[in-house]
Amino acid sequence: MDGLIDHVFKALADPSRRLLLDRLRESDGQTLSELCEHVSMARQSVSKHLDILESANLLAVKWHGREKLHFLNPVPIHEIADRWIRAFEHDRLRVLSDLKRELEGEDVPGTAFVYVTYIRTTVEALWSALLEPDFTRRYWYATHHQSDWETGAPWRLMIPDGRVAYSGRVLEIEPERRLVLSWRAEFREAWQAEGDTRVAFDLKPHGDHVKLTVTHECDRPDSTLVRTLSQGWPKILSSLKSLLETGEPMQVTSRWPEGM
Repeated sequence: MDGLIDHVFKALADPSRRLLLDRLRESDGQTLSELCEHVSMARQSVSKHLDILESANLLAVKWHGREKLHFLNPVPIHEIADRWIRAFEHDRLRVLSDLKRELEGEDVPGTAFVYVTYIRTTVEALWSALLEPDFTRRYWYATHHQSDWETGAPWRLMIPDGRVAYSGRVLEIEPERRLVLSWRAEFREAWQAEGDTRVAFDLKPHGDHVKLTVTHECDRPDSTLVRTLSQGWPKILSSLKSLLETGEPMQVTSRWPEGM
């Protein structure tokens, strides 16, 4: 893990790369040309910085036709924060951070988010951790899936009190490689009106790690559901990584939040 962290710190040390991450935070999923319009750098320099950020896993890319879209990937930063902050002032700092965002009116525009993390495990173990109730209850806010895991089959994510958090259908499934779900919120009425979104999990061996890419997208240009869940996915993925690598998930994701 320390080797990956070294790459993150090195990438963040350059102010130009931090500026590019800020631009993606303001408007995620931009092309190289779009990013160049908002920074005072040559196109070749921007391209090199983006390559470094991608190699450090601080951004993820997705092809849309012939366009290469760049997405801010907050998972490594979240993992670093969790490593040094969780045991000390995590809860108080999280409350202050949430308050700051609320007062400043920060918002994350866009309808698609891409997250990438590298987990020291096997594809078999990671696939089980994504689907099996005994695993998901430990790191996914104590929830568990209900599904036959066949293409077209319904699926539900169950809250410990018996309510359904999210539901949908299995759109694609390639065991130990790819899972795509339609994703509809059930426990909040305001989100139900937005209809179905899509979540894709892609697994790819990477040496002694597995690269996990999670893509959450929606056809609506103003999806409140996707924007809100974009804040939750990094925690879930960091907790999943912690569980598989250390045997213990993050405490904050080990139970369903009170009042929800």
